[in-house]
Amino acid sequence: MTLFTERVLLIIQSIPAGKVMTYGQIAALAGNPRGARQVVRVLHSMSRKHQLPWHRVINAKGEIASADKMFSQKDRLSSEGILFTETGKIDLSLYRYEPTLHWIPESDM
Repeated sequence: MTLFTERVLLIIQSIPAGKVMTYGQIAALAGNPRGARQVVRVLHSMSRKHQLPWHRVINAKGEIASADKMFSQKDRLSSEGILFTETGKIDLSLYRYEPTLHWIPESDM
């Protein structure tokens, strides 16, 4: 497993209930600002194995990106207290999680 993948897993596992992060935000914190698609790959291939809260990861527009899981994801987020706008978006100014980086060893940064 690459260092980037390990960081992505740690970041996603740290997202608390009632908060969301974007694919790009996670990628940047993990060390690759252009790695949003890699975050998608990690979510697809490792969510079950690592029990990731996949539903807390959304796109930069505040939207649910995957149409096939949209209703399940929206239900999960709603059950955690996240409200959607009339257009089906999440207000990132209210619900975006901004983790501190003290839990990622500096030698790895």
